[in-house]
Amino acid sequence: MDTKQTHKAHRVRKAGASAKKKQQKTKNAEKNNPKAFAMQSAQRADRMARRKAELDEKKFHVPMADRTPKVAPPIVVAVAGPPQSGKSTLIKSLVRRYTKHTLSEIRGPVTVVSGKHQRLTFMECSNDISAMTDLAKVADLVILTIDASFGFEMETFEFLNL
Repeated sequence: MDTKQTHKAHRVRKAGASAKKKQQKTKNAEKNNPKAFAMQSAQRADRMARRKAELDEKKFHVPMADRTPKVAPPIVVAVAGPPQSGKSTLIKSLVRRYTKHTLSEIRGPVTVVSGKHQRLTFMECSNDISAMTDLAKVADLVILTIDASFGFEMETFEFLNL
């Protein structure tokens, strides 16, 4: 067994589907010129780069936090009028109407729940012009009380001009 084993050399296909396929690949490679579609203008390249950067930046979307309150703010009702005209009595009776509890005295604004999705804040306004101005800026609704036995006073109607 001194004979050496010899293998047949590989012969490349010259006809058939595989040969045609390989031939098409080489033809296409010769036709494609990589420099043919390169940028010719530096200004256009700069513009395209900026546009691409802007489009990429648009994709970064930061969602804004929903800052709207879940519960609507209360309606502010200011009760204004001269002293001893029944402002406190009116607020006490309105609070009793909505809450079925009586208030002995009113200290500051009183907030009551008037409905399923609505609250009312009652604020008593003293008879000085600075308090009237401050409450006129905040109040949604103003109730003017007048002492009928005493008559109309000029200070009472000053609130209407604010």
